[in-house]
Amino acid sequence: MNHSKWLRTHITEALAMIESRGGTFDAERYAALETQRKAYQEALQNLQNSRNTKSKEIGRLKGEGKSTESLMQVLHEINDTLKNKETQGKLVLTELHEIESNLPNIPHETVPDGHAEADNQLIETIGDVPKFDFEPQDHVTLGENSKHLDFERARNMSGSRFSVLTGKLARLHRVLSNWMLDIHIDQHGYHEMIPPLLVTQESLYHSGQLPKFSDDLFMLESTQLGLIPTAEVPLVNYSANSIYTPEALPLKWVAYTPCFRKEAGSYGKDTRGMIRLHQFEKVELVQIVAPQNSYEALEAMCLHSQAILKALDLPYRVIALCKGDLGFCAAKTYDLEVWLPGENAYREVASISNCEAFQARRLKARIRTGDGNTTHVHTLNGSALPIGRTLVAIMENYQNSDGSITIPEVLRDRFGADKI
Repeated sequence: MNHSKWLRTHITEALAMIESRGGTFDAERYAALETQRKAYQEALQNLQNSRNTKSKEIGRLKGEGKSTESLMQVLHEINDTLKNKETQGKLVLTELHEIESNLPNIPHETVPDGHAEADNQLIETIGDVPKFDFEPQDHVTLGENSKHLDFERARNMSGSRFSVLTGKLARLHRVLSNWMLDIHIDQHGYHEMIPPLLVTQESLYHSGQLPKFSDDLFMLESTQLGLIPTAEVPLVNYSANSIYTPEALPLKWVAYTPCFRKEAGSYGKDTRGMIRLHQFEKVELVQIVAPQNSYEALEAMCLHSQAILKALDLPYRVIALCKGDLGFCAAKTYDLEVWLPGENAYREVASISNCEAFQARRLKARIRTGDGNTTHVHTLNGSALPIGRTLVAIMENYQNSDGSITIPEVLRDRFGADKI
């Protein structure tokens, strides 16, 4: 939606789309600013033409040995007016850019209507919810009783929303991350990346984190760098200022990184346990594709994330987010929700999104078309998966009456044991 050329000629359509997502757009203010921009642009062009004409006239008079004093005075006045108009025009452009930068992406036509989580569409439920002959515990109780999960000492070190994993639970966390990477590289054809965890504000803007989510970012004021909230940020920025040939696409990248979020909008929500931490680790998928292939890629990426849950034999369901629940950059999103016996509920474990050209316009990432022109690529991202939430699902679904946790069969050789 930050594509100003489209927005300038589709203000009414944009307003309807933003409102369908539950957002706000001051269309009247934007239209007024756009009228001012056009007026300043026209005035600048007229002043520049006049300046060029006067400059040529001065040159002619000098060549003829005639006085240019009066024309020089006129030229000086034109230059002063031009500077003032340029200053005023920049202020208008700055306000227009600020409005555009805060507008979310356009929902795809297949996205369900709705304004909240309750309006999301259930696509499919996979796997049977486990039945226990005892009262299942949540991951906090399981982890603390086994001495492998410590929130109190983490809180003493760092404050709330942090955890310490120890011993075999820490080992399982590490085994999960390596296994997930191998699955996506060896079976799904992704190229592994190890990106920076600190990025510039420009990179955060390119990926859609700024200005919208400034309150949720950990920023280092001394360096003006920010800690990444997801590996999507550095991965999509790897395509910045690039022009790809059709043969070079798709690009498929995977990275395992720590991620950092203030969780500013979740006061009082999920304060207990590992569901919503300030620091967590995640395997992230990103694809850079030709526009005509992006929805085929979205379906494939959704299956890539599901492959992890299926291999772990965890019950889950696939949800299509409604317009009001879409992320800022997304044109369409699938959520995967895994069953947690300790909560007796499905909880989100992954999001897979097609951002279409939204990020690519900010990134200036393009593809050369058959006629020699360029158009913006489409970018997609997906969790595959967050290690902590996957670990929580394993602990709760594979728990035993004595508090031990059975290791999923697919991980036992790597882990080196059948139980924790």
